[in-house]
Amino acid sequence: MNLVLVGLNHRTAPVEVRERLSFDESRLTAAVAQLIRREGILEALIVSTCNRVEVPISARDLMRADPIVRDFVSHYHRHDANEYEHYLYWYRQEEVVRHLFRVASSLDSMILGEPQVLGQMKQAYAAARSVGALNGTLNDVVNQALAVARRIRRETGIGTTAISISHAAVELAKKILGSLRGRRSL
Repeated sequence: MNLVLVGLNHRTAPVEVRERLSFDESRLTAAVAQLIRREGILEALIVSTCNRVEVPISARDLMRADPIVRDFVSHYHRHDANEYEHYLYWYRQEEVVRHLFRVASSLDSMILGEPQVLGQMKQAYAAARSVGALNGTLNDVVNQALAVARRIRRETGIGTTAISISHAAVELAKKILGSLRGRRSL
């Protein structure tokens, strides 16, 4: 197992950096197809949301994986990777597995339990599968992470919290201002 994940999220990078390095949903499948064609990449996935951009891969050689992923992100976005290096986090091996389970289960979300992340992970998984980018260890890890996330949502109270940032903002406004009836907001 030679798993590597490079990413940035709401904790490590401001929104303008996340936007610059995000993968447009309509081009996600094409981006994964480009990544999987790189020499040394066995499997790949791209998770790109408003709060995170993550590229987990399975590679032939763990030592050569970092520069391959860095080069892909740099070329795809036409940015010098060094410019964004301090925003990135890198996980390897078991850390990748742990992180993907946390993300799918929305334990690593801005709002604990937010359901959008699971849907976004499913979408990323479907895009990668559609171009044959998942067919081994990484496929098994992501598939299991999705199954565990569904089970967590079903069997725990994690989904009973606010379901989005906007919902949380409305709830906070109600606590501070009382009734919002007749009020306007932007």
